[in-house]
Amino acid sequence: MDYLESLRIFRSVVEAKSFTRAANMLGLTTPIVSRAISGLEQRLGSRLFHRTTRQVSLTQAAERFYEGCARILDDLEALEADASAQTREPSGVLRLAAHTTATVNRLVPLISTFKRKHPKISLDVTLTERPVDLVADGYDLGIVLPFMLSTDTTITRLLERMPLAIVVTPEYLRERTVPKHPAELVEHVFVAMSPSLRKPELTFRVADENLTIPLRYEVASNNALFNRDMVLAGLGIGVVPADLVRTELTSGRLVSILENFEIVDGAIEIRLAYNTRILLPAKVKAFVEHAAAFFEAISLKGA
Repeated sequence: MDYLESLRIFRSVVEAKSFTRAANMLGLTTPIVSRAISGLEQRLGSRLFHRTTRQVSLTQAAERFYEGCARILDDLEALEADASAQTREPSGVLRLAAHTTATVNRLVPLISTFKRKHPKISLDVTLTERPVDLVADGYDLGIVLPFMLSTDTTITRLLERMPLAIVVTPEYLRERTVPKHPAELVEHVFVAMSPSLRKPELTFRVADENLTIPLRYEVASNNALFNRDMVLAGLGIGVVPADLVRTELTSGRLVSILENFEIVDGAIEIRLAYNTRILLPAKVKAFVEHAAAFFEAISLKGA
């Protein structure tokens, strides 16, 4: 194995924090990765990793070596891209992680239009609602909610803000007093987002002051679609993205309450996330540009 390839493998192991994950990212076997690192250590005459059965960590020598290694590889990638920029067409496999619920109405048209525009790119899409580490998990990009990012070194770009709506069934309201003021919500039961994702409370802007209302709930989940269906089943009041209940509000199966009161931080941000690299691969750059244009068009249409 040549020296340059060994450097690339070393960088992947550092960023993935695992020989196995690095091997999966590179399409290699773990023994090949291990042999490459051993060869690099022999060449340098210095140990690069502390290895245990559960994890690997950098030695002091490796920390210094990684900084220079990453800089050299980025410079080489930039030179190669500059030399072939006029003829290179985006291609290869693009690995994408996307939040299941937040992107439910966007992902199919986004990807289908992208695929028609870039037929040489194949997509491997993972739908999830759990935190992701783009580098360690082997993803090129993520369409995520902010809580999903497990590292602060990731570049993010705002794609869309999804306003929240407070909704309930007419049947629920017929059996209880309809809340006319946020303070009256303490008398009601909610279907809430899991406390690990969002604190069970709502903050309103009332008379130029913030009023925080704790939410009493008997059902909570990490999925807004599930919560919507629980609200439809009469289990309580829900706070969900307005786009997910548009049909139910139009049909009258759900009604919106307290619309005249402003919810502080009353929107969910959908962000495009990708790794911090000096130069984006052509396939990643193509998707970033397409996604930005796609969501901008939605915004202009008022969707």
